[in-house]
Amino acid sequence: MKTRKRVLVTGGAGFLGSHLCERLIGQGCDVLCVDNFFTGQRENVAHLIGNPYFELMRHDVTFPLYVEVDEIYNLACPASPIHYQFDPVQTTKTSVHGAINLLGLAKRTKARILQASTSEVYGDPTIHPQTEDYRGNVNPIGPRACYDEGKRCAETLFFDYHRQFALDIKVIRIFNTYGPRMHPDDGRVVSNFILQALRGQPISLYGDGLQTRSFCYVDDLIDGMLAFMATPPSEPGPLNLGNPHEITIRALAEKIIAMTGSASDLVFHPLPADDPRQRRPDITKARALLDWAPTIDVEDGLGRTIEYFRARMG
Repeated sequence: MKTRKRVLVTGGAGFLGSHLCERLIGQGCDVLCVDNFFTGQRENVAHLIGNPYFELMRHDVTFPLYVEVDEIYNLACPASPIHYQFDPVQTTKTSVHGAINLLGLAKRTKARILQASTSEVYGDPTIHPQTEDYRGNVNPIGPRACYDEGKRCAETLFFDYHRQFALDIKVIRIFNTYGPRMHPDDGRVVSNFILQALRGQPISLYGDGLQTRSFCYVDDLIDGMLAFMATPPSEPGPLNLGNPHEITIRALAEKIIAMTGSASDLVFHPLPADDPRQRRPDITKARALLDWAPTIDVEDGLGRTIEYFRARMG
């Protein structure tokens, strides 16, 4: 009998984690989904409960986990400023203690382990677009540092375990991702703008709205993540995964207003501290290594996301 690969997904009931669990089940894996439900939601994986190859466990990764697995995807950490700034000390612990605990598990079980890092390690970048060898421009004592520096330290731990113990690691840097199952109250621009537009509320822009981001649809991101996890141990990363198509925040708001048929107005607020002015991935490495690039354009992806939130609102 063919043995199913045993895969642990931390943060598995979150936005990205739930899509990943779904894809892994579809590939014939035996999936253990771990989440403490701070930002993860049971409804994101409710359709998987009852599948004999899916297990859901409430657990906080800042505490050790004793299971037997072949692969680990570490996605556990709140990813939006509203959530990660709610308890910044716990956010740092989640990234750092969580990495230590999961690396220890990977070392014991000889599992391959992937760290979901972030474009936030580049801070407010001084080069554009951002390449993997750029060391970043992060304020280590600012209000975003709990997330930015936590992820940077997690990367450090991963590469030290790789060098010291020959651990099989993969590190990806995820740029802005959107799609169905985004948390409705996470404060991120796509979910914020869509909900405000559907409710006919003013759409909140910060600063002049001319800061840029690059938005990758969730299916494309999961494709890249799975493809990178399948590469040889000689390719630990880090690897940028994101959409190189850049758009201003104001243009995104105007596009969502048009697509929803909303009468919402734009209102402007002061720019938060350390908010990056530009963010766009250089995905040359992902193209060469994985033959990967996003295929879902922003109009198609936004259309699917709008329909998800419209249905959720009833």
